Amino acid sequence: MLTLEGQTILITGASRGIGAATATVALDAGASIIGSFRSNAGTLEKLSARHGPARVHSIKADLSQPGAGQLLWRQAFDQADGVIHGLVNNAGIAPATPLDTDDDTWQHDWTEVLAVNTRAVADICREAILHFRPRGGGRIVNVASRAAFRGDSADSLHYAASKGAVVALTRSIARAWAKERILAFVIAPGWVRTDMASVIYEPGNETALAEIPMGDAAPPEEVANMIVFLLSGNVDHATGATFDINGASYVR
Repeated sequence: MLTLEGQTILITGASRGIGAATATVALDAGASIIGSFRSNAGTLEKLSARHGPARVHSIKADLSQPGAGQLLWRQAFDQADGVIHGLVNNAGIAPATPLDTDDDTWQHDWTEVLAVNTRAVADICREAILHFRPRGGGRIVNVASRAAFRGDSADSLHYAASKGAVVALTRSIARAWAKERILAFVIAPGWVRTDMASVIYEPGNETALAEIPMGDAAPPEEVANMIVFLLSGNVDHATGATFDINGASYVR
């Protein structure tokens, strides 16, 4: 039976998209959630109204800032009364940065993408591992991308690089701490039907949809279902594995 009853899960980027869907599915499975957001709490406010503030906590965090990952974990720890059972690193950014952009924009975008998509993920994972070790273990699900494996567009070199690093980080965590029951998994979505993917539905971008054999971007709920399944403990021996959700647009 799939249940997260009695668990507290920290989900970054939980105000919309995959993060909001994951928070919704986790709550329906019995968990309490702590969700981070960058500027607007969004869906987290609706979930709090539905499930009550005792089960839904929100923390504003700009993960592009140095030390923001550690601060977020410590704030979550306080809100969770000292026990967090699972972590979902979902927050990410993907600005378009052409190769021929000006130098200042290039440097800024690369710095910010690596800060949010990689450094903050590593910092939060570090805090989670230190928290899980004396408590007999815990589960980490890191959201990467198919771009980590097949590459991305010329305007998204930083995004692909950052997600490739997340895959390597997660595999290393799985190998290093499996004996201590600290388990780590990768989700590698392709296009997902969120605000970030709205560009593929604009006129002139028909090729993006055409490359998906299933004909459409994945619903965020499907990604959320897989994340919650991995958090449930039903497939712990899959630690270190990557789960593709991309409508067969990239098959390894």
